[in-house]
This record gives sequence, C-alpha cells and structure tokens, in this order.
Amino acid sequence: MSQNITNNRGNFGTRLGIILATAGGAVGLGNVWRFPYVTGQNGGAAFILIYIICVLLMGIPVMLCEFMIGRHAQANTARAYSKLANGTPWRLVGYIGVLTAALIIGYYGVVSGWTLEYVIASAANNLHGTPEHFQQMFKEFSGNPVKPVIWMALIVGMTHFVIVHGVQDGIEKASKIMMPVLFILLLVLVGCSLSLPGAWKGVEFLFKPDFSKVSSGTFLEALGQAFYSLSIAMGCLCTYASYFKRDTNLTQSAVQIATIDTLVAILAGLMIFPAAMSVGVQPDSGPSLIFITLPNVIEQAFSGMEIVQYVVSLAFYMLLTIAALTSNISLHEVSTSFLSEEFHLGRKRAARIVSCMCIIVGALCSLSLGNWSALKLFDMSLFGFLDWFTANICLPLGGFLTCIFVGWYVDHKFVHDELSNWGTIRAPHVHAFVIAVKYICPLLTLLIFLHQFGLV
Repeated sequence: MSQNITNNRGNFGTRLGIILATAGGAVGLGNVWRFPYVTGQNGGAAFILIYIICVLLMGIPVMLCEFMIGRHAQANTARAYSKLANGTPWRLVGYIGVLTAALIIGYYGVVSGWTLEYVIASAANNLHGTPEHFQQMFKEFSGNPVKPVIWMALIVGMTHFVIVHGVQDGIEKASKIMMPVLFILLLVLVGCSLSLPGAWKGVEFLFKPDFSKVSSGTFLEALGQAFYSLSIAMGCLCTYASYFKRDTNLTQSAVQIATIDTLVAILAGLMIFPAAMSVGVQPDSGPSLIFITLPNVIEQAFSGMEIVQYVVSLAFYMLLTIAALTSNISLHEVSTSFLSEEFHLGRKRAARIVSCMCIIVGALCSLSLGNWSALKLFDMSLFGFLDWFTANICLPLGGFLTCIFVGWYVDHKFVHDELSNWGTIRAPHVHAFVIAVKYICPLLTLLIFLHQFGLV
C-alpha cells in the first residue's frame, strides 16, 4: 500500500510549474517586512551585494542539497533522508525538517490571517486615521479572541483546497495564477511609490552603497536573511524536489528560484522606501511595518487622491495575502506528504488532519496574544516561542546537519549523478559544490546560529 501511494504521488507537469511553485514557497512575508528594512539599515546597495554573495556561497548550495535528496528519493522529507541514511541516525535530519515546517505553519497562519483582515478593511475603505489610530487598531484586532482565529482558519481552508487537489492540479495550477498576480501587483505598487514627490530619497536609501555601515554584523545579517528567505531547512525544498522530473536541471532551477526570491525582496524595498521617505516616515520591521506604519504611509502619501489611495491599499494587502498563501501551501505540503506516505493515508485524509492541527495550534497561538496571554513557554507567548524556536534553533540546526550529511556522509558519486542528471548535462561545478557544503556552508550556518545568541 505504501508503494502505491509513493508511485501515485505525482510530479510537476512543466518546468515553469517547478520554478513558480518552488519560488512561491520561498517568497513570503519576510521578503516584504524584513529584507527592505535590514537592507536600509546595513548600507543599502552594499548590503544587497553582500546578500547576493551569501546566496551564492550558502543559499544555492544548501538549496541544491535539499533538491538532490528530494528528487533522488521521490518521497516525503523524512523518508528522503532515511533512504540515504541507510539506517543511521542521519535519518533524523529529515524529521527535523518535517517538525520545523509543522511548527512554523502553526503561527505563520495567524500572521497570514491578519493580512486577510486588512484586505477586507481596505476593500471597505476603513484604513484611515492617525498613526496612533492604526496602532490601536492592530492591538485590538490581534488581541481579539475571535476575529484573528476566523481569518486564520480561512487561510488554512484556502491552503487545504489547493493541497487536496494534488501536485499538478493543486499546487502547480495555483502557483501559475498567484505568482504572476503577485508580480503584477508588486510592479503596480512600485510604480505608484516611485511617482510620489521625494521618492528618489527612498531609492537612494535602498541602492546607494554606504560602506560605513558595513561590519561583521552586516555580513551575518545577510547570511541570516539568505537562509530564511530561501526557505532552507523547512522541508519545503526537499518535498517539492520530490515532485521534480528526472530531467530537471537542479542547478539551473536553484539559481532561477534564488533570483526570483531576491528580485521580489528588492522590489518590495522599491515599493516601501520611496513611499515612506516621501512622507518622512522611517520604516521599521516586522508586523508593525505591515499593519501600523504602512497604512499610515499610504494615508499620507496619497492624501487627496482617494481612488489611488484605495487601490494602493487594497493591492498591497492582496499582495501580502498571496505571498503568505504560497508559503502556507509549501509548509502544509511537507506535513501532508509525510502523513500520507508514512502512515499510509490517502492525500485528502492526510490534508484534513494537517489542516485541523494547523487550526488548533493557530488558535492557541492567536489566543496567546490576547485573552490567553498566560499561555507561555520560557516566558514567551506560544506565538512568540514558536517563532523564536524555529528561527533560532530548528532552521540553523537543520541547515547545518544537511550540509554535513551531504558533504561528509553521502557518496560524492551521488552528488555528481544528481547534478549532472546522470551524465546527460554538464556539471563542471560539482567540485566547487562539494567544497562549499563540506566546509563553507557549515561554517556560515554555525556563524548564523552563534550570531542570533549574540556570541559573535
């Protein structure tokens, strides 16, 4: 029975589907609320240059590790590592990826639900007021015991609808619609932002190199951003790669996905900074940027242009919802494929179990920000703890172990065969890749881990 499930698990139908689905899994809210801010605070174009170097040195090599493992096994993340581990404890690395995805989607669904609330508020033309008004609005909403849970459940429902339709008819078709729409909305918003008086100050803030702000901390920030932005060690890349066809060029796909992800992040900066600078507002990071600062920026920047203000606000929160939804789909798929194959469940039943668990954990996370604030772990709200634990422990640990596993344990013939598609394409970079995953990537991942705890 397990064999039948594995054989009928499906594949992406087209190369475009592979790129858009996997890039959609990587592109998320972090591209919008973290990358622009970190870029501006760390030297603008100087940071972007360092970030691109980090993507090349670490992001793409680790992405390739997950791609090779997933496509080789044609199985869920846990089983994929187990097949190569040959009964050794290395198989646990795959389970870390599955656990990480399950924990992330528990609280990420809550934030995704917040974007829906603001889509409705924008559509109803209710996003008007002072900065204090927006701050109070977000505080009251996020602490509400009912509304955030409803929106979170709706996001899970939308994700579930895509997942139960399978790889080609669900994930691939949804990605082919959502990713182009995301780019169109992003380009429209960038155009609106650049049209504002004083917008050039924001462009300079983002792209003018300021090497006086560059330090060792800048390099570590760029490493961390590359690590998280590309969805490394969440099980998503390995799971999606298990649906790649055997003739997929893994290196080319990794470069294209990393390029799309970086492009979205830079465009987000072009959307945010010119508008913020035009009204003299310094953008911050995290939920406060998305739900408090930017509604105020849009209100001020397009004052007197009610129709433009309405369209920009609605388009922006629709953009956020799409970015959140594509990430939720990839995270959900990690757990769904795991339950389906390891517990011999049909896809629909596995998806229902995952969706129910997401709603339960999501509800607890949401309530921990309001009425159930006493629900704490290590003196953090459940929401805050899951965010901290996955970002600071699970992701660096999973990435580090994946590098050691591929670089030091797996036969290098396996690496050559996967990167060259069994000798059918040229792969002159194999030697450089092996050096990267044996030495460079583990060291960089370790530095990220230590930096997060203030040890370097």
